[in-house]
Amino acid sequence: MAVIDVPGFVADLKDHAVEHGFHVHDERHFVESYSLRQTWEGDMHPEECCEGPVDLYLSLEVDPRVLLGFEDVVMGRPDSDDPPDDFHFPMTFTWALPPLPHGPDLLVLATELAGLGGPELPLEVSAIDSIPAATDAPERSLRIVGHQQVSLLHIRDGDAVSCDVLEQCLAVSRYLLAGAPDWLS
Repeated sequence: MAVIDVPGFVADLKDHAVEHGFHVHDERHFVESYSLRQTWEGDMHPEECCEGPVDLYLSLEVDPRVLLGFEDVVMGRPDSDDPPDDFHFPMTFTWALPPLPHGPDLLVLATELAGLGGPELPLEVSAIDSIPAATDAPERSLRIVGHQQVSLLHIRDGDAVSCDVLEQCLAVSRYLLAGAPDWLS
């Protein structure tokens, strides 16, 4: 019997995101056949922007060695004794927008988003300028990424992703949604 239920955690995470104002569109589950690494992905956005332009992609990477190590430690202890909180899965939040003809100042954007993400959700802001054809103007694509470490102990106990993190993700999404009309015009 498994010590934690990863598919159940992903389902609960999607429900939790809906409770915090997100609309979940899609879910994907990939399993690498050689190493048995798994990736769970979900596409979501704030409820108020079903027609775009802001999307949030959530990704949970499951390393079978971490999962098996956690199970070994849990099975080797009495039921009342919690294992150390040393086992984590990486979770990534990635925001996407369409190419922006009038992209924002990256330093200002990074500063504003750092205030929204706070220390619990550090955000990386980057951009790629591309020229579709030699006669076209450059288009700027933004990439905003937040990284979290999800504790297997907290997954087991049912409190792995806090409400604060989901609220911060919603605040970042709404900030990008508010700026998008100026960047896209």
